[in-house]
Amino acid sequence: MPVSLPALRLHLDYSSWASTRLLEAAARLTPTELNRDFGTADRSVLGTLVHIFGADRAWMARVRGQTPTRYLAPEDYEFERLQAAWPALQREWRDWAAGLEEVSLLESRTYQDLKGNTWTTPLWQIVLHVVNHATHHRGQAAGFLRSMGHAPPALDLIAFYRSLAQ
Repeated sequence: MPVSLPALRLHLDYSSWASTRLLEAAARLTPTELNRDFGTADRSVLGTLVHIFGADRAWMARVRGQTPTRYLAPEDYEFERLQAAWPALQREWRDWAAGLEEVSLLESRTYQDLKGNTWTTPLWQIVLHVVNHATHHRGQAAGFLRSMGHAPPALDLIAFYRSLAQ
């Protein structure tokens, strides 16, 4: 097995911790700053956070063997809704992972991506992708914060590990 269940659970916890920290930092922005267009695919801090949330939600449906009914909806871009919905989704990921057994990680899910392509992927790879995808985009949003003169929170994996040791 390429990665253990405790390691995957720990990395899901990390992703939740880092996303929560970034969401808290974004809550201190003005609406203009939150929506400032940086010319990237997801445009703004809010757009980038919503992108991560939407992907987390789509992958949760897929690991449960469901087809996501939507990727993003207009209401997902309401910051207050994001603040309420994302922690609930993070709890759903932790609860899902808590119910797994080590052998479950080798199970695969067959799903369609947003372009309609069909893929089959082992659960352990999906979980690592979810964490890595969020890490990539959190880095973008942290850069947006810095470019507007705000110090982003520490989001590094080592910072998370250190927070556990305190």
